[in-house]
Amino acid sequence: MLHRFSKQGLICITQPNHAWLSGQLAQIWGNEQFGDFVPRKEVCFGAEQHDIGWVVWEQSPTLNPQTGYPHHFTELPTQEHIKIWSNAKQFAFVLGRYVALLISLHGTGLYERFTSWQNSPTSTQIVEKFLKQEYLWQEQLITLLKNDPYYATYVTPEVITRNRKLVATWDALSIIFCQGMTLQQQLVHHVPMLNGEAALELTLLDNHENHQQIVVFPWPFQLNEVTLVYEGKFLRHTFSNEMAMQEALMGDCWVTLTTTLKPN
Repeated sequence: MLHRFSKQGLICITQPNHAWLSGQLAQIWGNEQFGDFVPRKEVCFGAEQHDIGWVVWEQSPTLNPQTGYPHHFTELPTQEHIKIWSNAKQFAFVLGRYVALLISLHGTGLYERFTSWQNSPTSTQIVEKFLKQEYLWQEQLITLLKNDPYYATYVTPEVITRNRKLVATWDALSIIFCQGMTLQQQLVHHVPMLNGEAALELTLLDNHENHQQIVVFPWPFQLNEVTLVYEGKFLRHTFSNEMAMQEALMGDCWVTLTTTLKPN
């Protein structure tokens, strides 16, 4: 779950809803400067479903007693986080092999980039076991796809690397937009272009309670202006009882959020 703080309380955005926003970015991505990606439909679908492993947890989110709010996705213990990502490929596999591959690659990529788990011997053991199992599963799936005349050209190291970086880029952008920009400027690094990589510079142009306008440079989209729509659940106060928090989230507390992106 993602958190977006407001003057009246906390807006909670589920991981699958955040992933939906990633999918919106994927569908309009690409131009002369940033190029295209293949297979386009599968990559867009993978971006949209990259947090499918969180579906079960989001139905009964756990309470962080230190904050009085549902656990932010970065606050969960390593073992719980690994459990979610270990199950992700099984949920994803019914959506298609290439989608499942992208989701698994995204999960392992998170643990490769964010290595705070290495500070604990127990966490290190759990994560290393997870990575070993995922790498083996990915190799088997790539072999399977290589034998498919349609997908064979899409599982070369170059194509997989580009698609993996794109999903990570849309994930990073979506997290920033969902949680709301709190700084005037932010950078998203290692964004694949047609040739090489770039850092996207995000500049907050206008900030309202449920809507932000952000300037993006360089401009990576097909359209001249982009408006993204997503949803959250509004909590007006903190909780000491997990069941009460869950009941509140199941009530009529929805809020629609929008982010408009403009070129420099």
